[in-house]
Amino acid sequence: MRSHAPSLVGRDSQLALLERALADTRQSRGGVVFLVGEAGVGKSRVAAEAVGGALGAGMRVLRGRSSTTGPAVPFRPLTEALMPLFRGGEPIDDLALGPYRPVLGRLIPDWDTGERDDSSMVILGEAVLRLLIAAGRGQGQLLLLEDLHDADPETLGVLEYLVDNLEYSPVLLLATIRTDFSDALDLAQSARRRGAATLVELPPLTRPQTHEMIAAQLGADGPEQVPAAVLERLWEDSSGSPYLVEELLQSMIGAGTLVRGPEGWRAVDNLRSDVSSSLARGIVRRIDRLGAQGLTLLSAAAVLGRRFPLTVLQRMTGVDDRALLSHLHAGVAARLVVPDEPAPDWYSFRHSLTVEALFTQMTPGLRAELARRGAEAVEELHPDLAGDWCALAAGLRGTAGDKVQAGLLFAEAGSRALAAGALGSAVTLLSRSEGLLADAGDPQSRAMVLENLLPALAEAGDFARALDLAEDLHALDGSGLSPVRLATLHTRLAKVAHTAGRWSDGNRQIARAREVLAAAPDESVAAAVDVTAAYLALDTPGPDRTQHAEKLARSAADTAERHGLPVVACQARELLATVARERDPEESAAMLGQALATAERHRLPLQRMYAATRLGGNAWLADGDTTGLLAVREEALRLGSVNIVHTVDGILVLDAVLRGDYDTARSAAAECMAVVRRLRLAPVVRYVLMAQAVLAAHHADRGEMERSLAAFAEWDGAGSQEEALGRGLARAFCALLEENRGLAREELRQVLALEAGNPSTYHLGGTHGLVLLLDVLAGDADRARHEEITATAVARMRWNRQFVLLSDAVLLGREGAGERAAATVQDALAVAEPYPLARHLGLRLVADAAHQDGWGDPVGWLRSAEHYFHERDVQAVAGACRAGLRRLGASVHQHRTGTSGIPDRLRAQGVTVREFEVFRLLAERLSNKDIADRLFISPRTAEKHIASLVTKTGAANRADLCAQSAALRDV
Repeated sequence: MRSHAPSLVGRDSQLALLERALADTRQSRGGVVFLVGEAGVGKSRVAAEAVGGALGAGMRVLRGRSSTTGPAVPFRPLTEALMPLFRGGEPIDDLALGPYRPVLGRLIPDWDTGERDDSSMVILGEAVLRLLIAAGRGQGQLLLLEDLHDADPETLGVLEYLVDNLEYSPVLLLATIRTDFSDALDLAQSARRRGAATLVELPPLTRPQTHEMIAAQLGADGPEQVPAAVLERLWEDSSGSPYLVEELLQSMIGAGTLVRGPEGWRAVDNLRSDVSSSLARGIVRRIDRLGAQGLTLLSAAAVLGRRFPLTVLQRMTGVDDRALLSHLHAGVAARLVVPDEPAPDWYSFRHSLTVEALFTQMTPGLRAELARRGAEAVEELHPDLAGDWCALAAGLRGTAGDKVQAGLLFAEAGSRALAAGALGSAVTLLSRSEGLLADAGDPQSRAMVLENLLPALAEAGDFARALDLAEDLHALDGSGLSPVRLATLHTRLAKVAHTAGRWSDGNRQIARAREVLAAAPDESVAAAVDVTAAYLALDTPGPDRTQHAEKLARSAADTAERHGLPVVACQARELLATVARERDPEESAAMLGQALATAERHRLPLQRMYAATRLGGNAWLADGDTTGLLAVREEALRLGSVNIVHTVDGILVLDAVLRGDYDTARSAAAECMAVVRRLRLAPVVRYVLMAQAVLAAHHADRGEMERSLAAFAEWDGAGSQEEALGRGLARAFCALLEENRGLAREELRQVLALEAGNPSTYHLGGTHGLVLLLDVLAGDADRARHEEITATAVARMRWNRQFVLLSDAVLLGREGAGERAAATVQDALAVAEPYPLARHLGLRLVADAAHQDGWGDPVGWLRSAEHYFHERDVQAVAGACRAGLRRLGASVHQHRTGTSGIPDRLRAQGVTVREFEVFRLLAERLSNKDIADRLFISPRTAEKHIASLVTKTGAANRADLCAQSAALRDV
């Protein structure tokens, strides 16, 4: 990579590394490089060389930079980098973004739908990754982000995701970071330790390199043409910092201590001085050449930040257009400021040290006065303080010493960040607001801030800090706050505790909220308290938790309807529907219908999606119908609801396992897990791990099943609702496929114990189906027990219903109603039609009872089951079926190549591979000799096979057998 800057010396190894990284990126082997060094060491210049190399190779370059203007603005460097994609008129293939396109509205104004998006930073990271890949144009892409040490938490959250996922993509992320302590530096060092990124440290220049740079800056052919005193003075004062070399060299020239004559450069005065004071004096001296107005102008700009808008600067200083542009152009010529492209009408100081030098020339009073005038200018020019202006005004008010106004502005900026889903910035801004208002002694405003800060902390996962604020609520109790506001604060804190899984803390906050409201009842606030308490009750361990949750949710729903509280109404109805599903599916559907109607009427898309998802889940449980879930998934893809998409995907993985579509289940689970693990969507991760355990169990692979369940436990599986499914659908079935009914019944007893202590809203664990069948077969359940279970709505769910019907058939057989028992088995087989493994396992389980009581077709059932499990290499069950056939005196045919081609009816009748070959030829009504010639057997052997076929199929004669063969061929 050729240097375009004559003063860029001592960076050959770093430039070579970047050149290799760019070449790899063009081959879709992207990655991450962090340029780390102290201020002024030349990170931006090395990055500029990488940009030149990328552009020269035809790559797309996207550039963004963090800002120190006021508080950190969410996503500023990412937004600045991505915006050029939408200015050039070249279309972006947004089909590749799938459900992630709407998420990008948080970064791309053109795609902002105006709806609040609460997706995590990791989900946004996946969206950015897909956008970068889609925009790569096949030539590779360089994403340059400068000054990450000033980046906001949201940007770093997205970058942390990108760092781990850019490998094998056509994107190279290049970022510059100072060596000062920062979260960005922690991210870079962590990425280097785990091998996810390359960290390139830019050290100061060595003495020879510094001398070479000085010569290049002065246009000399070599260091020998520069006075030795100048070389040594600059080396000692700069310690090899390229920026300080440049600035000090300019100071020497400006002060006249280094001059150029006919014979070259010479020193004309004493060069010794303190570096910091010399640098500050040098910068101020260059500003002084701009005049008093120039000094005032740049001092005001420094108060605004390293980046500053010209409109605000002009308003706060009062200079006219001509003077403003004249001084700015002079500042650019003096290498103090530069245009801050691509943002129009914004400039920035070339280095933060310039800002610091200007601050040394300001008294605290002057700085406060300039900040006050800056805040007033921002508020006059942008009265609604949209976008970044609110944060800028807040920071300026704080510098001016107006704590209350600064606190209120920080509160507004924090509320906007929270609404936009920028949780890290919301926490930062709201925390700063809360601190300022606490210092100012304004409890009313502070309480208002806490209403947003508490849920922001919970969503950001900072539960400890949120719960620590409980002590602050005690102090606010006596500060004259209204009972409504206090109760709201305690309810918000209860939600934090619920999200953190701290049920006792949450219930204490609910009790305190109710105590406060008792002094001044307010039904609207009470409804919010009730619905929060209902969700706490549903997740708080205890045998009566569902009843208590239902009572609270019903009260909240009734109040919400009276007072027009649509969000509370939807939340309450959704919880009521979940609880009601166990006893009455129609009631559950009615509740969800009400929630759906409310969400649509009040335009609450997220609540509508949750109601529709629960409706689809109910249909799946009731009849195995995935139509509703697939429709919800399509809608979620359209709206960009990534959480719902993957939640539905988890259900569809389990459905594919139960249906025996194992290849689809395996690939879908792997694809889903690859995403949800990265996104840290713990509920979906647990569900898919449970489904993978069921998949392994249905192959009798105990080792793989236990590995999946161990991974499940690592994701806080113990005590979760999926835990019962892990035992009932995985371990119990694995035991049955090992022909260990005792172990299966023990696993199901564990499921019963789990659900007795903590009722679950998941209903496929076997407590209302499989356990009944095994107990009936063991003689431990009678007709009364059967009727007790079949009276429940859960027993009528399709997966459970197949086992309930089989248990009914066994009881009918024992009661002497053989024909009804056989007919009931046929009903069970119809219900079990989508679930082949459960269907054949059921046949294997009831065959012995049918033979013992003399009903049904136990031989045919065992043959069908034996073939199914033999084909799937479940040898324990296949062997048990063969043993059962022998006990019944039935023939057991050998498995030969071609067995899978025998129709199920003929296979159940015991037709062998060779017999089926003869059977097929009978459709042509060939003689025994012709059949023998075709199959290379003797006519005598062909005659024996035909006689056996007549017996096994129940054909009246050879002609009837030929007709059956012809009919099969025509199908």
